[in-house]
Amino acid sequence: MTLRLEKITPANVEAGIELRIRPEQEKNVEPVAHSLAEAYAWGETAWPRLVFDGETLVGFLMAFLDIQWDPEKDPEDRRSGLWRLNIGADAQGRGYGRYAVEAVAAEIRRRGGNRLFTTWEPGEDGPEQFYLKLGFRLTGETSGGQTVGVLDLDD
Repeated sequence: MTLRLEKITPANVEAGIELRIRPEQEKNVEPVAHSLAEAYAWGETAWPRLVFDGETLVGFLMAFLDIQWDPEKDPEDRRSGLWRLNIGADAQGRGYGRYAVEAVAAEIRRRGGNRLFTTWEPGEDGPEQFYLKLGFRLTGETSGGQTVGVLDLDD
């Protein structure tokens, strides 16, 4: 595998929009086009990237970087993490999701962070086991009905 991330550009945006996950997973994650609209709205806070294996597009990720989580609860609580992860239906189970999470972790570390947060839809077809196997732990919080997990990056 020759894995790499690419910024979204006019040359690759259509391929990203066409990326499809498994039908049973569609209730768990927004399509890439929705994520790109949010990335545009959030500006520098969003970090969208396409995941390639050689010349083949295998996934999409979007991180959030240094957002204020809940200013009423704790004004000092700033978080970074994985906002979206879409691995193509035919590319799942080959380590691309792990690579994407590791790439986000590396970017957070590069920016001085030491924790990676993410959320996921609970349920049978949800990605909870994937995240727990990567070392995420439950925070006991929810966000928009989703489970919140955190991965400590100091380990």
